[in-house]
Amino acid sequence: MPPDAGILIVDDHEDTLYALESALTPLGYRLTRATSGDQALKQVLRGHVGLLLLDVRMPGVGGLDVVRYMRKVAQTQHIPVLLLTGYGIDHHLSTAAFQLGVADLIAKPVDPWILRTKVRYLYDTHQRRLALERELRDLRARAHAQDAPRPGLPHPDAPAPPERHGAQGGAHAPERAGERIAECAGKRPGEREQLHRGRT
Repeated sequence: MPPDAGILIVDDHEDTLYALESALTPLGYRLTRATSGDQALKQVLRGHVGLLLLDVRMPGVGGLDVVRYMRKVAQTQHIPVLLLTGYGIDHHLSTAAFQLGVADLIAKPVDPWILRTKVRYLYDTHQRRLALERELRDLRARAHAQDAPRPGLPHPDAPAPPERHGAQGGAHAPERAGERIAECAGKRPGEREQLHRGRT
């Protein structure tokens, strides 16, 4: 979702749209409007909607039809939706709405304070969740990059190369040198000098 994602208000009555916009303007969010379900779907699919305020009963494509379609599309299925109805909230409507993942139902006429409270909570919560998901993806990407072996460097789990020894004397060179020192130490001065000339 883009950082400028706003709130889409959908209703087929102009006076209702005006009242809803007036109630939500103090929140400072970007507000857009649609007067039908078809218009709402087109705007939602453009990817600039962070919350949908949607009338249940509209000519043609109704509010529940819009939500039903949104839940089938990956880019729109997690957008929070508030349903508005002027015909009362009955058990059938509540069941159908909540099964589709609608966040809440609001009866008309709408109390501006209640509407602002619900919208602010849902919008901000959704944005925080998206931010956490982006941060988690970044952390996973960095961790994967750090685990990948770098060119020219051995992998941490690779076996150690065989130990190299000096060109003269091999692995036992220090041991042999010690034996010669001990051998010389046990000789008298003349014998040590003779032994040294013999080795050279």
